[in-house]
Amino acid sequence: MVNKKMDQLKKYTINNDQNAGLTTNQGLKMAEDEFSLKAGLRGPTLMEDFHFREKMTHFDHERIPERIVHARGVGAHGVFQLYESLEAYTKADFLNDPNKTTPVFVRFSTVQGSRGSSDTVRDVRGFAVKFYTDEGNYDLVGNNIPVFFIQDAIKFPDFVHAVKPEPHNEIPQGASAHDTFWDFIGQNHESAHMVMWAMSDRAIPRSLRMMEGFGVHTFRLINKEGQAHFVKFHWKPKLGIHSQVWDEAQKAAGKNPDFHRQDLYEAIEKGDYPEWELGLQLIPEEDEFAFDFDILDPTKIWPEEEVPVKIVGKLTLNRNVDNFFAETEQVAFHPGHVVPGIDFSNDPLLQGRLFSYTDTQLSRLGGPNFHQIPINQPVCPFHNNQRDGMHQMTIHHGQTSYHKNALNNNQPEPVPVEQGGYEHYQEKVDGRKVRGRSDSFLDFYSQAKLFYNSLAPFEQQHIKDAFSFELGKCKSEAVKNNAVALLNRIDRSIAEEVAKNIGAVLPQENLEVKSVKKSPALSMANTIKKPDTRCVAILLNGEPDSAQLLQWVQALAANKVNFSIVDKHLRTIDGELKVTDTYDTADASLFDAALLISTSTKLETKAIEFIEMTFNHYKPLGISINDYAALEKSRITINEPGIFDLAKNTINDFITGIAEARFWNRTV
Repeated sequence: MVNKKMDQLKKYTINNDQNAGLTTNQGLKMAEDEFSLKAGLRGPTLMEDFHFREKMTHFDHERIPERIVHARGVGAHGVFQLYESLEAYTKADFLNDPNKTTPVFVRFSTVQGSRGSSDTVRDVRGFAVKFYTDEGNYDLVGNNIPVFFIQDAIKFPDFVHAVKPEPHNEIPQGASAHDTFWDFIGQNHESAHMVMWAMSDRAIPRSLRMMEGFGVHTFRLINKEGQAHFVKFHWKPKLGIHSQVWDEAQKAAGKNPDFHRQDLYEAIEKGDYPEWELGLQLIPEEDEFAFDFDILDPTKIWPEEEVPVKIVGKLTLNRNVDNFFAETEQVAFHPGHVVPGIDFSNDPLLQGRLFSYTDTQLSRLGGPNFHQIPINQPVCPFHNNQRDGMHQMTIHHGQTSYHKNALNNNQPEPVPVEQGGYEHYQEKVDGRKVRGRSDSFLDFYSQAKLFYNSLAPFEQQHIKDAFSFELGKCKSEAVKNNAVALLNRIDRSIAEEVAKNIGAVLPQENLEVKSVKKSPALSMANTIKKPDTRCVAILLNGEPDSAQLLQWVQALAANKVNFSIVDKHLRTIDGELKVTDTYDTADASLFDAALLISTSTKLETKAIEFIEMTFNHYKPLGISINDYAALEKSRITINEPGIFDLAKNTINDFITGIAEARFWNRTV
């Protein structure tokens, strides 16, 4: 039976190691597989591109029912409030009336891993917002990184195939540290900018509440007069942008794989509602070619020093879901869900997404009626001639289901533009049908260097460490060498250190971008720093002075600092304060700071491990200890930056240190 089954399987085996020409599934040989068919090099993607549609359709239907990418997510409800009318830029109703509150649903996610993977892996994070407006649903579907790995959507299946677990052994899960991913990067240098972000601290956020969001693509805003502005969307967290360190992220993945989703859920339950401000970068249509980069290139940012971010409103998440599956898992986003006053650009990655998302939902949610699932329904009425299909939940009355009709007075009938009907921006398009890339998309390295130049020294070192770790996991010497060759085109110092660490070949010629240009907005060192919603582990070693402990706890609470009291056993202290965690259940990787209170002449081994990890992760550490000799068994030096001896410092000094979050000048 086994041999018979093997023979059956061999009939369906294709050996991709053999030389063969690339064809469609129908056997048609294809001369190009890197660019979608466009009307001109910078024009829109054409629907007649059968190769793109076949490739993308197959990719969209590769998994059921889990999302192919962004499978592991968490969502919450909230509201959006506009600060000022944007009628000068757009006729979108929800962006015109500051007195109007728009309900939203937001889903955060990782990209590579499955639903069962960990929250704190190194990865891009999805940041998708569904606005339930009076004119229909508007979906702003973005990431926490403002650029992407590829320029043309036809390569999206290739990128995802490369970054996903390798097909022969389904390893690794939730990680990019493997050969196929870095082989793709080494062969597709358009990824240079994005991979710098992915290896930065942005890819290991401290909390979903403490990361930026970006629409990634270039869109259009159109006002009532028909005037257009190109726009990029930003979400700026009110708590600032903060990350984990790599060792901390790895430990957190093991100690609590649900760290981020639990953090978001508990913050909302406590009333510490996460907030982001919406920012717009706006470029008048006539200035489309006024920059030294192509504004349609999804691998490029618009530096904030050149195109300032205009803050226009606030997003607040204030309600957790009632049922994870019914809401978070079934929510269906689509960048093509727009309202009057918002339109698309010819960004070739965006053009492909406009096809892909609906195609994916048909597979995931069982048919064309996914918009009737409660979480996806608009708040305004919807009427059309679409009928039947799987999971139809609406009972339609009437004889007609077509346009035009006389039997029902041509109902439902199109709505004139003057009454709110959607009209696409009438952009003039003139070009030959081609598969290719505009020459203006060919600068792969300058913004990668801009990003690196803009970072603080500790952030730059973290990037070198990340490349060393990821490429050090690769087995192929060719993959390693090609990746180092790419780094050599960005910054020689990165290439040198990484090549040395992983034993790769450093190119003889220095090909780095010769630029010292910086954009301070790109560094997390310049972010907002406050103690709000940070979490402190109060470590007990012996019996504390309960009155003093209560005073410190009250000071923490007054500054919106959360805390957990950790001891060997769960108990109540003098009937007022509860020990909520033990040394077995708590871990330093899950807290932002630690406060050690010791009245014993000996420190417990687990207490030493806890404060040493806190110290090694550059976090603030408060100490109240009777016998300093007890610290001698640890590696803690009391005079290092970020160490607060509460015999000399006040609790408020410690809280100021909590706001600082990390002390990078510490010797660890």
